[in-house]
This record gives sequence, structure tokens and C-alpha cells, in this order.
Amino acid sequence: MQYDALYYPYSSRRMVTYASRGMVSTTQPLAAEAGLDMLKRGGNAIDAAIATAACLTVVEPNSNSIGGDSFALVWTQGKLHGLNASGPSPAAISLDKVLAAGYAKMPTYGLLPVTVPGTPASWVALSERFGRLPLTEVLAPAIHYAEQGFPVSPTIGSYWKLGHENIRALNDEKLFASWMDVFAPGGRTPRSGELWRSPDHARTLRSIAETNAESFYRGELAERIDAFFRQHGGFLTKEDLAEYQPEWMEPISVNYRGYDVWEMPPNGQGMIALMALNILKGLDFDGKDTPATLHKQIEAVKLAYADGLRYITDPRNMEVTVEELLSEAYAAQRRSLIGEEALMPTAGEPPKGGTVYLATADGEGNMVSFIQSHSGDFGSGLVIPGTGICMQNRGAGFSLDPAHPNVLAPRKKTYHTIIPGFITKDEQPIGCFGVMCGSIQPQAHVQVVMNAIDFHLNPQASLDAPRWRWLREKMIEVEPQFPDHLAQALARKGHSVQRALDSGMFGRGQIIWREPDTGVLAGGTEPRADGHVAVW
Repeated sequence: MQYDALYYPYSSRRMVTYASRGMVSTTQPLAAEAGLDMLKRGGNAIDAAIATAACLTVVEPNSNSIGGDSFALVWTQGKLHGLNASGPSPAAISLDKVLAAGYAKMPTYGLLPVTVPGTPASWVALSERFGRLPLTEVLAPAIHYAEQGFPVSPTIGSYWKLGHENIRALNDEKLFASWMDVFAPGGRTPRSGELWRSPDHARTLRSIAETNAESFYRGELAERIDAFFRQHGGFLTKEDLAEYQPEWMEPISVNYRGYDVWEMPPNGQGMIALMALNILKGLDFDGKDTPATLHKQIEAVKLAYADGLRYITDPRNMEVTVEELLSEAYAAQRRSLIGEEALMPTAGEPPKGGTVYLATADGEGNMVSFIQSHSGDFGSGLVIPGTGICMQNRGAGFSLDPAHPNVLAPRKKTYHTIIPGFITKDEQPIGCFGVMCGSIQPQAHVQVVMNAIDFHLNPQASLDAPRWRWLREKMIEVEPQFPDHLAQALARKGHSVQRALDSGMFGRGQIIWREPDTGVLAGGTEPRADGHVAVW
């Protein structure tokens, strides 16, 4: 990609980062350097991604864990491959059982929202198919930091404290006792710069590495997970774990102004970004920071989100196909709804026919766009005693409306928020990108893609640019540094605009682009996090 300027006017003034032999970009420096170390040891971008991901479960435990899910887009051997390592609901759970327990919606914390973790299986699947180094070597940095300790970084420390406050407020000392022992020893969370270690986490990672995750899904760790849920009356069992396998899937794409933008297919929400881009590619823009451009972006995202929330679920239960939702005819139909005033978004009828993100690249042309999460700060809040495993709460995404496609059911994958992104042009890789943090993700994907393709910003400037996010109906929220004159102009177009006090909910992203002619890598990392680009 060609960039018009080194900087963006509202930039953090962090420079774009260049390298040629390898690059790892993520939200925590120690994790990025762990991935780069794999490249220097003779590994490839896939090994680097796994090492970084495993390390992030230690050094950013509020956002992801061994007990979470993962998705990956991998460019290797001249092709883009997709891995869906999200897990289904337990076989024993049902809508009737949850309703009978008195719930009107799925809870965020506790036993009910826990689904089968896919993250350990994703590391093994990536390593066995495309990796070069043994898993015992790739997970060694993560094991080291869990065993020997690491100094907590500032942004992570603040979210760690917030997670503690949320879990303490649940007033269930017995159920969450193990979380408190691991993550708030002595009754408090570690301060920024303070050393924290988790020997149980280290033993679990070592067991996963030595058994290729067999211990997690069919061995000692599975037995411990099963025993915990039986003791407390939960639904997850060792049989659920033993049945699990991640899925290799064909990524989906739309062509946006000559570039193919790729996402994972449902159950992930990446299709929302593609639907929005499909609408936007038929519109003209008078510049980046103009009321007309922002209005069109917001309206397209709202329409795409209305469809995504209505239709996306486990692909076996979807009422419409991916092809129908991404068709040119449907994009034109939705595009025609955009006028000069903010609309109230509703789903259309297509014609029938807490997360971490990392990007890696090596000098051989391999690139990985990888995202893993346990959802929210510390997921379900449940830690399996003696293991350090914090269990995810992805089941909180299920609907309890029997008529909704995403209604809770046994062995079903829910609508999933975490999405890796990738761009190609003329069947050659441009690079990987992603922005983590719940519902902002497809919205931020649209903003980042347009920053790069429409407005020619370099990777760092694309991430630095102030963001907006649609909340519901006509309500949008803008970052503290979002220009006031633009916020006022959007309000005059009928948007209900509110300004956030901080940037915590506007996502944390990473980008690596590759220059097709020279192979030079250009990277950007998130100014809203403790981000770092490690280069070689």
C-alpha cells in the first residue's frame, strides 16, 4: 500500500515500524518479543503466533486465557487458511433448564455461560499443520513468565483491578475462591510494575506442550475441569472436552476497491464488517474527516449490525446463507436506505439464493492474523483449582428467546465476537489486521480498512485515528480526542452523540502490511494499550 503521509493529524506521533526478516505486533511487549524469539530460533510466523498467544495468557490474563477460544487467518504456501477454534455449549445444557433456573437472559459470570474452550486445540492445530518448532519450545517463554514472574504492565494492571472489583461484587466466595487465590492473592491485584507469577499456570502450559493438549481434552486437566463443574452443579463435562475438535474453514471475503478483505465465516461477527464494506464500496467520499464520510460509515455499520445480530449464529442454524448476506443485490438494497439523516436500523430480508489480538510475519512470506479471548475481563470468573485455567463465558452470547436463531441449545456455537482480518490484492498478501474488544471489532475493522485503502494512512496512523462506535438505535459514542466539530456535525444529522471519558471500549488493534515488491514489513500497534512491535 502507498501512504500519502507519515503522520495523521490526530496521531499519537508513534512512528510506523519497518522490518524485513520478521515482525510480531501485539498488546504486550513481553509477548511480542516471545514470538520474535521463535523466528530467531528458526521458526516461522505460525510458531511466532502460537508463542505470542500462549505468552499473552500469562502476561495479559484479564483479556484471554487457556480456557478461552481462538480464531486464525494464516497465509502460507500461497493460500489463506482459516481456523475456527471456538467451542460449543455443553451437551447437558438446554434452554428449558436455564429458564427453569429463573434466568431471563444468560448471565455473564459463573457456571452457566461456560462453553468448551478451543484455545489449546488451536495451538496444536496450527503447530501440527504449519509450524516448524516443537510445541515444547514454542510454549517455553509463556511457561517461563508464569513460573518466574513478570512485571505487570500499566493498561493491563488497570483492567485487572476492574475485573477483581466485578468478581468481588458477585458475593460468592466459594465459587470464585480459586480466582481470588490466583489473581488477587492477599485480597488485591498486582499493581503496575509489580511482579506476578502463577506456578499452576506454568504446570498447565507444560502439560499442554508435552501432550499436544491431550491432557486438556482427554487427560488430567480434563478430569480436574470435570470435577470442578460436578462439584458446583455446572454442565460442562469431560465428555464435552473429549468430543471437541477445531475446524479448518474457508475464509470469506468481499472485494473493496480492488482489495479483497477477508474474515472468518459465522459463527463469528466478521461478516458484519464485510457487509458494511459491501455497502460502502458503492458510495463516494469527500475526504476522511468530514461529516458526510463519517455519516455514511456509521449508517452502513448500523445496517450491517442489524443483520448480523439478527442472523449470525452457529452456521448449522442460520436462516440465510453467507452468500445471500454478501450479495451485490442485497448490498445495493441496504445502501439505498442511507440518506442525509440518521436512520433507525432494522434487519433486512436478503434475497434467497476481554480479547487479545496479534499479527505475525516472517521473511519467507508467511503471515498470521490471530485472536483469542475468554470474553470480558476474566471471562466467567471461574478458575479450575490447581491449574490456573480461567474459564471463558462465551455462552453469555446465547439468546433465551426460543424464536431467535442464536437461541441456547446443546452442542451449539454461539454468535462470536472475536474476529481476525486479512487483506489480499491480486491473490497476493497485503497483510493482517485486527482490533479486539467486543462489539467494536467489526466497526473498527471498517474504520481501519478505509483508513488504509480510501485515505492512504500508514499502519500506525490507521490505528491512531480517533474512533467512533455505534451503540444502539441512533446512538453513537466517540473517543475523548474525537474532533468536536465533527461530533456536532453528526448530531445535526440526527445521530445521538455521546463522548466517552476514556478510550477503553474503542478497541486495541495491530497491523502488519507487506510490500509486494520488496517484502518489507510495515507494522503498527495500538496506542490505546501497552502495545509493541517486535522486529528483526
